[in-house]
Formats: sequence, structure tokens, C-alpha cells
Amino acid sequence: MNLSEWALRHRALVTFFMVAIMGSGLYAYRHLGRNEDPAFTIKTMVVQAAWPGATVEQTVAQVTDRIEKKLQETPGLDYIRSYTTAGRTTVFVNLLGSVRSSDVPDIWYQVRKKVSDIRGSFPQGIVGPSFNDEFGDTYAVVYAFTSDGFTVRQLRDQVESVRSRLLHIPDVSKIDIFGAQDEKIYIEFSARRLAGLKLDRFALISALQAQNAVTPAGIVQTDSEKILVQVTGGFRTEDDIRAVNFVVDGRIFRLSDIAAVKRGYSDPPQPIFRFNGMPAIGLGIAMRSGGDVLALGKHIEGAMHSITADLPIGIEPRLVAEQPRVVEAAVDDFMEALWEAVAIVLGVSFLSLGMRAGAVVACSIPLVLATVFVVMQVTDIDLQRVSLGALIIALGLLVDDAMITVEMMVTKLEEGLDKIHAATFAYTSTAFPMLTGTLVTVAGFVPIGFAKSSAGEYTFSIFAVVAIALVVSWIVAVIFAPLIGVVLLPDRMGQGSRHGAAADVTHGPWMLRFRSLLVLVMRHRWRTIGATLALLVLAIAAMRFVPQQFFPSSDRPELLVDLTLARSASIYASDRMAQRLERLLHGDPDIDHWTTYVGQGAVRFYLPLNVQLPNDFFSETVVVTKSLKARERVRARLEQALTASFPEVVARISPLELGPPVGWPLQYRVTGPEPRRVSEIAYQVAGVMASDQRARSINFDWIEPMRTLRIRVNQDEARLLGVSSEALAGSLNAVVTGTTVTQIRDDIYLIDVVTRAGTDERVSPATLKTLEVPLPNGRTVPLLQVASVEYALDWPIIWRRDRLATLTVQGDITPGVQPATVTRALEDKMDTLRGTLPPGYDIVVGGPQEESAKSLASVAAVLPVAGLLMVIILMLQLESASRLFLVLSVAPFGIIGVVLALLIAQKPLGFVALLGVIALVGMIVRNSVILVHQIDTEIAHGRSKWSAVIEASSHRVRPILLTAAAAIFGMIPIAPTVFWGPMALAIMGGLAVATLLTLLFLPALYVAWFRVPAENATP
Repeated sequence: MNLSEWALRHRALVTFFMVAIMGSGLYAYRHLGRNEDPAFTIKTMVVQAAWPGATVEQTVAQVTDRIEKKLQETPGLDYIRSYTTAGRTTVFVNLLGSVRSSDVPDIWYQVRKKVSDIRGSFPQGIVGPSFNDEFGDTYAVVYAFTSDGFTVRQLRDQVESVRSRLLHIPDVSKIDIFGAQDEKIYIEFSARRLAGLKLDRFALISALQAQNAVTPAGIVQTDSEKILVQVTGGFRTEDDIRAVNFVVDGRIFRLSDIAAVKRGYSDPPQPIFRFNGMPAIGLGIAMRSGGDVLALGKHIEGAMHSITADLPIGIEPRLVAEQPRVVEAAVDDFMEALWEAVAIVLGVSFLSLGMRAGAVVACSIPLVLATVFVVMQVTDIDLQRVSLGALIIALGLLVDDAMITVEMMVTKLEEGLDKIHAATFAYTSTAFPMLTGTLVTVAGFVPIGFAKSSAGEYTFSIFAVVAIALVVSWIVAVIFAPLIGVVLLPDRMGQGSRHGAAADVTHGPWMLRFRSLLVLVMRHRWRTIGATLALLVLAIAAMRFVPQQFFPSSDRPELLVDLTLARSASIYASDRMAQRLERLLHGDPDIDHWTTYVGQGAVRFYLPLNVQLPNDFFSETVVVTKSLKARERVRARLEQALTASFPEVVARISPLELGPPVGWPLQYRVTGPEPRRVSEIAYQVAGVMASDQRARSINFDWIEPMRTLRIRVNQDEARLLGVSSEALAGSLNAVVTGTTVTQIRDDIYLIDVVTRAGTDERVSPATLKTLEVPLPNGRTVPLLQVASVEYALDWPIIWRRDRLATLTVQGDITPGVQPATVTRALEDKMDTLRGTLPPGYDIVVGGPQEESAKSLASVAAVLPVAGLLMVIILMLQLESASRLFLVLSVAPFGIIGVVLALLIAQKPLGFVALLGVIALVGMIVRNSVILVHQIDTEIAHGRSKWSAVIEASSHRVRPILLTAAAAIFGMIPIAPTVFWGPMALAIMGGLAVATLLTLLFLPALYVAWFRVPAENATP
């Protein structure tokens, strides 16, 4: 069936479809979702459990190991990673990248079920386990609420009220509060005074609990009503606690006479949050799945306008992160690049085809884009960084079919055919070669679309958008373009009717020079083939000089400043360091604002953020600069200042990452069964890393031991006195940390009532030796009478991976150097060290190199499928193994242009650029198919093989050059971008070189392969 002929016979219907498509496309474009980055699932779940009082070793053996062992049964598991501190374990369940996002919720259910199955095997006293399967949730909008003249409780009350109002906004899935400090009521006593008064601390605690208990007192049922019986005595304020009386040996004591009762906040504090150095409470707003982030931003902005008006003077909401505005700016920038690309492609069309023929191509572009927008809306593909870049890449390719159709129509009009026959002939002669070329190009993008990894999920819309655009472009070229051509092209076109470059390329001196060059390379076929092969070998050799990269850094203005102290450091020490850093930031003209998170990492305000869980020794500051140049200036100043003034801190300053987060650029994991041996090997690994001057800030995720106070109980003496280890530990805990004895129910809050010793007795380890331990008979004895106190060393934290102790040696690199370059340089030394390790121990490269290898492996796994698809499509078109070889022969030579372009521009070959190189194969083969098909057509018309090659190459030089030029020049707008630049340059360079080789090398190879003798005259 001739679709072009059908379209011309049903003009009204086809015209209606054109109008309908344009209207639908405009509607779809206006309602497409907008996002900064494509959605991808963070396939990580966090399982936590606590065993208060246990040592690190006990927690690892009795809690962590049991959970890990059970979770190794999880379907789709990649690896289990955990860290254990004294009395607490945190386990990360990481799924394979090949796990489908739709299957993840069911797997998380299995995780909960499996851990629940082993609850009975945990030791007594376990708290939890708890589960966090929302680890990947991103806060689209983050506010910081600061106050002047208000208490922390008053500020929190206002933030809770704001949260309640914002929860009514459409598309809001959840709102979390962070940085708030829970209120506590502390009952501080003197252990010596209690001992002197012969007061039993546990009896006092029991009395407090009994008075404040909520216990049903019954319901009186009468004939007509029921009456609830209530017993008073519950505590409402700290004054009620102060007024509690105790009877001891006939004497009445008021609690306020023997202890200080005061209201305060968590001590030590919970994770701290500050805005520009001011204490603040954060409010993170997450969007529901599938929501429109721009609409969400407008709704929140409108609601906050009225909310702010109702807030008391002195409480200010500060906008910390606003994804809607970032998305709007990013989409606007890319749409501007898209329209620039459209203008460039149209310019190429008009200059090469003339005004009327160029107008046909110009009309085809909006039809294709409109259809693509409709399909994107139906398939839930948003406008974001990857899909918009894919649109620009597709733009240079989608005009190919329209150009070929118009070119053929113009040629036939020049030969004297009328427009109807010219249009139908274009379908007959080019439709199926074009379809073959289109499908082959789509097949080149198949590895991108079906790579089963996080990076593959992140870049999936490259395949989806390009595939949609190319298939739609073929449909437009065979149905709509002929109709548009019949309307816009003149009835007759003479041989001299082409304009400008078009006439010059077809009939002018350039064509004569091309034909002369073509005949020259065909006569010297073996030299041509040899020279081309030599260039390919040279390019492969030069590939080692092209920097390797996983994903580039983001072009956003944020800087992350991570400060890590010794793992035994308190949150107070981390807070002091963070305040010192903030003093450096004050008054910097390049900084817009900053937020500080002490005791944890920043909340996920950006999907690829590498989120750090709460740890006292860690703080993270998010510095928002005024521009990219300002970001680099601030980074340089901070690096110098931190190196000079913060020697006790492991500091890292980094921009946000693109793609799946990986953390430190250099990472080596040392694994083995024994932590102490693992740490010894880790020091050796650090020494190897330090041997390369490009590696810097080398550190460990854990290695240094911490001091512990070990109370060695004399069990015989303790039994004689009636004291157990449990009672002794309880006494120590009540003095040092405090014990929660009851709770006050205050509005929507539950306020813990904590008994503990006074400050002088609590914070000094020396006072523990003089602690009076209560006996069952009411007397007390000094601690040293039943136990000895000594210092010892223990691990503050132990990381494990797949149930083996794992210590990561990590480091940064000097600016301008790629992590893969340093890793390659250290490879031999690491292999030598690896060879000296005892059985069971290993050194594994982690970080960007590991993630890149996983992602590339997922792409490589699909390459055979893509290759098979290409071969099948080509064989259906060519029906010849020899011609199949010829068509595929040019594809590898695109590497010459890729390497040349990247070396000249000094751009890295990253994961996205490598995807472009793979897709480049389809683009190159497309042109080869058209040329080989044209040669066969010329032979079928009675030409000799020699003259057929010359005439086919001369006939196809113009459309091949035009389509290549459209694809190359169409990528100019994204060539300067951080994310797309390397890929654009790789495709531009590879396509440019491959196009020339298609027109010169392929004819030489053709005549060599088929042993075509040279002819003396050129037709």
C-alpha cells in the first residue's frame, strides 16, 4: 500500500488529523509534568533496631548478624550494608538495579515480613526493629522557620500549625519537621544527698509513675445514663512534679526539697538545624508520585502568603530549597535550547533545500514534536533534564526522513513529473529504506532503554523520546510531508531551479570535486581502506588519553560541605566545628544563604543527593551561591580555609551530583572477618593511595578506637551485698544518662520526665568511682566496694557489607582530574597489595568506578539484543550478507570522530556520552543503508557496478550531508552544557567523520569487496 498516495486521495481527512495533532500536542505540552531530573527509584530500605546497654560486639553478634542473615533471603538483593554502634544497628537493604520499580514495594513488604519472622530470636530488651522504606522521598520545598523573641516550644507550635494547614494542599504527600528539639522535664538529684537521707531512688521513681499513670477507674451505669469515673493526680506541668510528697520513715519529703525539677530540651540535643547560623526548625514538603511540581509550587506559594500574614511578628519562614523554581528555570533553559535547535535545523533546511522545499521540512517539525508531546503525556514522561536533551538529539534526526522525501520529490519534479507522481514515487523509492534506517537508529538506542541499572533507569527517557520521535518522523514523512509538498512545491522545477547552496552542491564545482575525489579513492581502494584502518587504530590508541567519568557534577549553585570528626566525637563537638565553619561563611558576597545540619546530613531536597543518616560526629552545610562562577570561588576559599584551620576534621566540599549518588570519588573497600586485621590492611591501602599526588584528603569511614569506661563487678562481693549487675547498670544509667520515668501529656506533645544526677556528678567520669550504690536494705555502698573502674578501647562503629567487616578508604582528587584516571594509575599497586592478603580478605574498588562498571555491564548485556535487531532489520531490507557487512563496516569508524572531538574539547567520556556513542552506530548505519540501496537501484537500472557506485554516491551525497548537518548543528545548543556536552560532542564528531567515510570509504570498500574493475571514463 502506497501511504503517500492514500494521503493524497484523502486530503481532507489527513488535513483534519494534522490540525488535531497540533491541537493535542499544544494541550499536551502545556500539561506535561515538569521536573529537574527524571524520576528513578532509590532501591534502598533502612532497618534499625536498638539493644540498650549492649556493646558493639554484642550488638553485631546478636542483632546485626541475625537481621543480615535473614535479609540475605530477600528477592532481588544486591548487597546488605550495615553500621553498628553500641546498642544500635542500622542495616541498608540495597536491591539490584535490574529490579523493576513496580516490584520494589512488594519486596519491601517481604523485608518487613522476614524480619518479623525472627523477632522471637532476638535477645530480651530489643527495641524495634523499625523500617524506613521512604528513604528515597524527595522534599520538593523546604522552609526554615526562625524566631526572634520566642522560645523553641512557641516556634514549634507555630510550625506544627503551618504543617497542618499545608497538608490540605493538593499533590502534597507528606510534610516532615526536622531540627525541632523535644521538650524534657529533668529531675536532677544528688546521689550523695539521697544516700545521706537514706532515700531509695527507685521507690521515688515508682511513686512518680504510680501517681501519673492513666488507669481506668470504671463507668457507673444507671437506668438513664452512664457516668465515667476519673481519678485525678496526673501531672500537667513541672510544678505538679515539684509538689509531689514522699513518706520515708515517718517523714514527709517534698520532691523539690531533694531534687531540682526543670523543663528543658533534649540533652544531648537531637540533630540540629540552622539557617544562616540562626537556630531554626525545618519543614520539608514532599510531592505525591505523579504530581505536577510547578502546580505544587504555586499552591504552596499561595498558601504560605496567607500563612505568613497570620504568623506572629518575629517568626519568619525562610525558603531553603524550592524545586519548582529550579525546575521552571531548568525547563525554560532547555526549551530555549530546543527552539534554538529548531531554528538551526530550519536554517539548514532552507539553505540547503530552498525556501519552498525547506518549508515542507519546517512544517514537519511541529507535527512530529506535537505527536511526541502527546505520547509523552500518555506514557507519563515528564519534561526534565534527560527527556528535553533527548528531544534536542532527536530533532536533528527526525528531519532526516522529511528531507529525503522532499529531496526525492524535488528531483522528480526536475525530471518533469507532476507533483502527485513525484510524491508517490518518493514513497515507492525511499519509504522502506527510510523505515529501515529509522528502525536501525532506534535499535542503536535500545541498550539505553533496556539497561537494567539505576543509571539506565535515570537515562531511560533518552531511548523513549528518541524512539517515539523517529518512528513518528517516518509516519509524518510518508503521510503528511507529501501532502504538504503538493501544496507548497511548484508544479514544475527545472534543472536550474534550486537555490543557493542547493544548486551549488548538486550541479556546481563542489559536485565535480566530490566526484573526482570519489573516483580517486575508488581507484586507490586498498590505500583508502588501509589509511582508514590506520586512523581507527590510532583513535583506539588515543582513547586512553580521553578522561573517563561516570556522571558529571550538577550545574546547580549549591555546595555541600561535610565535616566529619572522630567517630567517638559528641554532637557538641560537631556543633562547635559547624559554628566555626559558619563564621567563615558570614559576609561572603558570593553566598546567597546556607543551612547547617548537625548530627545528620541534609534532607533529600534533590533526588540524587547522597543522604547521610544521623550520627553525632557528622555535620553538613548546604551553601547556596549566587552563580556557578561564585560557587567555584567559594569552593576554593573554603578548601584553603579548612585545610589551614580545621586539621582535626575530615572535610569534603562538593557540588551536587548528577545521576545515582556515589559519594567520595576514590573509594576502596577492605573486607574480611576480623575488624582489627581489616583496619591494618586499610592503613596499607591508604599508603598506596597517598603515593599518587592527585589523591588527597584520604580518610576512613571508621578505624580509630574510642575510650570506654569498663565497670568490672566483683560478683562474689556483689552477691553478698545483694547487688546484681542489672541493678548496678541501672544505677549508673540513672546517674550518667538518666532514666525516663513517666510522661506529661501537654497538648499534642508527650514530654518525657527524666531522672538523672546533677551536672557535677553526671559529666565527670571520676565521680563514678565515688558513686553510692543503693542496697536492698536501704543502705548504700561506694561503687569501688563492689567493682573496679578502668579505661578500655573499643570500636565506636563497625561497618559491614554482606556480613563481613568492611572498612572503606576514601579520598578526594585534585581539580581537573577524573576518578577513573587515578584508579587506573593505582591498579597495579593495589593488585600487588591484594596478592599479599590472607584468605578471606579482599580489596574492592568502590564509588564511581564500581557504579560505572555496573551501569556499563547493564548496557553491555543488552548490546547483543540491539545488534541482533539491527542485523534482522538490515537483512529484511538488503537480503544479502555481503551488503549487510558493507552497511555495518562504517559504524566502528565513528570512534575516530568521537575521540578527536573529545580530545579537542577536553571533555570526558562519561556514561551518558558512552550511550551516545552506542546510539551513534544506528545513525551511521542509517546513512549506509540508504547509500547501498541506491547503488542497488542504479544497478537495477542497467548501470555497471563502477558507474552505479559513482552515481549513487553523487545522488545521495546531498541528502546524506543535509541530514548529517541537521543532526550535528542541531546539537550545538546543548554542546556547552555540563550533562549533555560530552554526549553531543561525541555524536557530532563521530557523525561528521562517519558521514565522510560513508561517502568515500564505503564506495572504496564496495568496489574492493565485489572486485569491481575500474572504468576509464566517469559518466
